[in-house]
Amino acid sequence: MKKLKFIFVIALVIMVAFSAGRFFFPQKDVEARSSGWAQIADERGLTEDDIRAAMMTYTPSGMLDQYVMFASGGHSGQVFAIGLPSMRLLRTIAVFTPEPWQGYGYGTGNDILEGGNSLGAEVMWGDSHHPALSETDGDYDGQWLFIGDKANGRVAVIDLRDFETKQIIDNPLYFNDHGGTFVTPNTEYVIEGGQYAQPLGSEYAPLDSYESEYKGLITFWKFDREAGRIDESQSFAMELPPYWQDLCDAGKKVSEGWVFCNSINTELATGGAGKGQPPFEAGVSQNTTDYLHMINLKAAEEVFKAGNTVEVEGMQVIPLDVAVQNNLLYFAPEPRSPHGVDVAPGGEYMVVAGKLDPHVTVYSFQKVMDAIAAGPTETDVYGVPVLSLESVREAEVEVGLGPLHTQFDNQGYAYTSLFLDSAVARWSLGGEGYRPEDGWKLQAKIPVQYNVGHIAVAEGDTVAPDGAYLVALNKWSIDRFLSTGPLLPQNLQLIDISQGGETMQVIYDMPITAGEPHYAQIIKADKLQPWDVYPEVGWNPITQSVDPNAVAPGEEGVVRDGNNVTVKMTAIRSHFTPEHVEIKAGDHVVWTITNMERARDATHGFSIPYYNINLSIEPGETITFEFDATKSGVFSWYCTEFCSALHLEMMGYLLVEP
Repeated sequence: MKKLKFIFVIALVIMVAFSAGRFFFPQKDVEARSSGWAQIADERGLTEDDIRAAMMTYTPSGMLDQYVMFASGGHSGQVFAIGLPSMRLLRTIAVFTPEPWQGYGYGTGNDILEGGNSLGAEVMWGDSHHPALSETDGDYDGQWLFIGDKANGRVAVIDLRDFETKQIIDNPLYFNDHGGTFVTPNTEYVIEGGQYAQPLGSEYAPLDSYESEYKGLITFWKFDREAGRIDESQSFAMELPPYWQDLCDAGKKVSEGWVFCNSINTELATGGAGKGQPPFEAGVSQNTTDYLHMINLKAAEEVFKAGNTVEVEGMQVIPLDVAVQNNLLYFAPEPRSPHGVDVAPGGEYMVVAGKLDPHVTVYSFQKVMDAIAAGPTETDVYGVPVLSLESVREAEVEVGLGPLHTQFDNQGYAYTSLFLDSAVARWSLGGEGYRPEDGWKLQAKIPVQYNVGHIAVAEGDTVAPDGAYLVALNKWSIDRFLSTGPLLPQNLQLIDISQGGETMQVIYDMPITAGEPHYAQIIKADKLQPWDVYPEVGWNPITQSVDPNAVAPGEEGVVRDGNNVTVKMTAIRSHFTPEHVEIKAGDHVVWTITNMERARDATHGFSIPYYNINLSIEPGETITFEFDATKSGVFSWYCTEFCSALHLEMMGYLLVEP
């Protein structure tokens, strides 16, 4: 805060000095400084606010960003790492979709992508939606990142030591997820909520059996932090009613051990426009309320460990009647068509916004516990206990039209995106430990361009938010950037929220075109400890250890065993060893390359035409790939990363004899 005030004061001093200079000094002296910042501001029509925004976001070469935002890549299937406040795209992390620059899916990473095959079908794209950073005691620890695939019901694990995907898990029970991924406060579980109801295991059932055969679902993937992998054998799911479960959030501090999820379509609508039925958009919006799901995860874990489950497609599932009998699941009415339940930093409150209600509704965890202890008096049609809204509601705050997603800062404020208003609302948390002197009240709104969906505040999902910056992830960008045709980019807008009260300012617009960033989390950059180079020469990034097949200098060569050929190669500026590989058509080739470099950024590439091989081999890395020599001929390989003055000479020949 002090630093931001200092920057603002300096900017004002410079502007005042410039104005005074124009008055007190001869015109020719002013003209001599015509290339200065003030002249540029005049020529471009920049305002004082523009200059302040530029000073807050300009990051000279060599100056590092304070934060990193991990944003979902939407239909690209990837994750974007973006620096704040510069808003520079630092890295695209390849996840659900092959990515040639990193060689992902073009000779390496193939096994990981195959792990995400859905019910045996090859799936080479994803709709990445909700990234989740690993946590320790409810705070980001910078070690792991998880991301869900809404289109195919998958979850991926990314290691933040090298920003690479290590595992993709396919959910055998469900095709869609939207409430994934979110983590428990110590990353014991990665939570994957469902989306559209369907029969478990995707078995066929006609829509007229919807109420009995279609199911809702939430999955709890057990994360083994030491192995850095999801342990499917210790993971389980819970059957829910066939409402459409939306976003989830894990309890923290006082509410740790509980999980909260939205739902829509308590109407159990199945569409059918043209068949005498209301279309989905009308059918799922008729009720005045939907159901907030409250799940006792600690108790559910005990039910799973006791074996009180059924097996579906190899997955252990707690049936709905077992969940009810064991007091694992409770409902409370929530504003209709909600999109997000967000737990306050202390875990005392859960905030829900309904897209068709101008209010956010704040639920008290203590009141939820009291209502459960008093004994619910109602159930839904599936027998799930329903707590009355009056018994669990702490407050309602009118924030504007189309409220969606809420985040928190370190000053006791909450921020809610307003889709229809195209704005972000700041409102005060009136509870003890926040801003009781202000009460539960709207404080300010700031327009954004346009139709904001999710928002991300620096560390705003944790027990200790930073505040400082908020990013609005806007769906439309009409009139914001030069046109490149009918397909427009999404617009990420950086907002300064450091000053509190009614003051907020948009300080940067960032177009992003590789997919729709749906949701994001922002972490302090100093919590990330990525490697500069791999720890040892011969490193295998999948096992995160030295590969037993790593090639040392002097071990290079080609070995034949019948029709099986093993190639061992090293790479170092500016040379591949060996330079010639001679094989026969029909051979099966296993090829290992070790990058011997220890200098930072001394990456080598490797490509073979026709055979769809393209690799990125970072300093110290060992990569093994396989292919069948189906075509005879001469194929030149070369280093695809410009690595040295003799880069063009870093090549060789694969000769495949007929």
